[in-house]
Formats: sequence, C-alpha cells, structure tokens
Amino acid sequence: MPATPSALNDPARPSEARDRLLATAERLFYGEGIRAVGVDKVIAEAQVTRATFYRHFPGKEDLVTAYLTGRDNAIRAGVAAGARQAADSHGLLTLLVEGIGQEVCSPGFRGCPFINAAAEYPDPDSPVHQAVLTHRAWFRQTLVDAFGAEGHPDPEQAADIAVALRDGAMVAGYLGDPEAARNTLARGTEVLLAAAR
Repeated sequence: MPATPSALNDPARPSEARDRLLATAERLFYGEGIRAVGVDKVIAEAQVTRATFYRHFPGKEDLVTAYLTGRDNAIRAGVAAGARQAADSHGLLTLLVEGIGQEVCSPGFRGCPFINAAAEYPDPDSPVHQAVLTHRAWFRQTLVDAFGAEGHPDPEQAADIAVALRDGAMVAGYLGDPEAARNTLARGTEVLLAAAR
C-alpha cells in the first residue's frame, strides 16, 4: 500500500534525506572542521536540494547541533551496551578506557569532535556549545557513578581526573603518538582504580 501524504510528513518517521545530510555533515565536519565546511558543500555531497536541507535544518548551527547530538547518542548507546556486557563498574571503566584508546589509535582520528566543536563555537550560550557541555556533563556523571560504585573515596575528583586524562589522550593522540596516549590513559585509570581498593 503506498504511503499517504500524512505518513510521509510524519516527523517520527526517519527521513533518508535527513540521515544522508547528517552522515555527510559528520564526515565533513570531523574531517575538515565545522567552520571550514559550508552548507552548500554539505548539500552537494549529500545530494539533496537546498529546500530539502532547510526543511530539516533551519540553519547550519542546527545541523551542527544535530551532528553533535547524534554523536552523543551513539556514545551513550555504546556505554549502555558496555554496562550490560561488563560484570561490574570496574569492567565498565576498563571498557571505556579501551574504547577511547581504540578511537585515539584509529585511522583518520582528528581529536575529540566535542572539543573540536567547542573550540569553533566558544560562546557558552551557543546551542552547539551547549550540546558539547551536555555530552561532557553526562560523561563525567557516568564516571562519578562508576568510581562511586567501585568504592573510590572521592568519586567526584576521580571523575574529574579521568575526564582530564581522556581529554589529554584525545589531544595527544592527534598531535603526537597515539599508542603512547592510549597507554598513558590506561595507566592513569589504573592508578585511579587502585585508590578504590
């Protein structure tokens, strides 16, 4: 049975054009930088019309925010899957560190997409900057909860140190030796976990 016009316009239904725009934006924004990539390039490479773009995104900042929200959602889903796989919070923290280490050493790695976006959108009131802060707050709280479950005497401080280690690994992995960055992150996390024993 063919789709009715109302079904085609249902915002709850996925849109192939929107998905293509987001996938194209993610590739271009991460690979070339957000400010360096214009809407026209995204439209051309996604092979959609300008009208289609503006039907889904009122402007570039909305596309950037959607891109970051998509990355955030994917990471949250990955962590949730890891939590189901891990035997305990120690296992979850180990999986997180291994996942970050793999990301840092992956081909085409250009640093953290959230740190990169924050550098390009420094205004704290920007929706893009707010999307970065939302992701970081969630990530930090995930670490607080995990260190707390491990019995760390100061899970808040442990989480702050772990976030700093992760940020450092992201920058060092891009600008320096990715393997060294991964190993430093792993050793630093081991020190934090040792304090919980």
